[in-house]
Amino acid sequence: MALSHDPLWPRAGGWPAFDGQADAVLIGVPTWRTSLSPTGAGSTPAAIREALPRYGTALMGSPATDLNDLLRIADAGDVHEPDGDQGEASTIERVRELSDAFVIALGGDNSLTYPVALGAQATGLITFDAHFDLRDGVSNGTPVRRLVEDVPAGSALDTTRIDSTRIVQIGIADFANSVAYARRAAEWGIRVITLDEVRRRGVDDVVAEAVEIAGAGDDPRVHLDIDVDVCDRSVAPGCPASVPGGLQAWELRALTRAVASDARVVSADIAEVDATADAEDARTVRLAALCVLELLAGLASR
Repeated sequence: MALSHDPLWPRAGGWPAFDGQADAVLIGVPTWRTSLSPTGAGSTPAAIREALPRYGTALMGSPATDLNDLLRIADAGDVHEPDGDQGEASTIERVRELSDAFVIALGGDNSLTYPVALGAQATGLITFDAHFDLRDGVSNGTPVRRLVEDVPAGSALDTTRIDSTRIVQIGIADFANSVAYARRAAEWGIRVITLDEVRRRGVDDVVAEAVEIAGAGDDPRVHLDIDVDVCDRSVAPGCPASVPGGLQAWELRALTRAVASDARVVSADIAEVDATADAEDARTVRLAALCVLELLAGLASR
């Protein structure tokens, strides 16, 4: 459906190609080949870009302000074939080239978190996810473990593993994990904030703790992994692993903006949305697009 045009109502998206100067830069990382379940997540970066113009760029403060007046926003296109050793190496190198700006990686399944966080030179990690992602091997169920244990193959850049005590996982849900991986998280000193704890404590309290843990140490660089399957299935039907009872859309948006408002957070990814499996109204992709805007709003508030 064609969108109306109003010169007094600028739309989101359509940002210029990255030319070396930006406060925030989008990059598509359409991973999908190692997913544990069949997925069309490789089509999602394009779908998010298509959804962005459905929204404006105005922040309703006092006074109202426009994101485009506050930030230089650019789009660096997509990493071609980001799966596999060479694809991960290419992603690491491309994100490293962009890392003077706030990097927003559009996935793709959750395997993109590994090379994007390494490319951003992250020293800490915050995840919004129903799952631990601590499995063995290489898949969309392994990025957190790999960031702690694995050395990337094929990259010419030096990369550093993340200290597991600088990892905070928000939204971990009952009936979505195994006791073995819960024990692994505990043994490694990962801070786990369950879905129930988020709702009991509230967004501000949870985020304050998370950024202090992930952002500890000298020269902290925190990466945020937004796995949209942390949400309730009614708002994220395009996530294969979303279940009834997860976060509501407003909760995910509030968490996203709050984390991005901290200057220690330098990059983020949006993962596990399968645009080909979404509802007819594209509600999951539209939520992912709003997460892009919430990240930008948080950045602009610093």
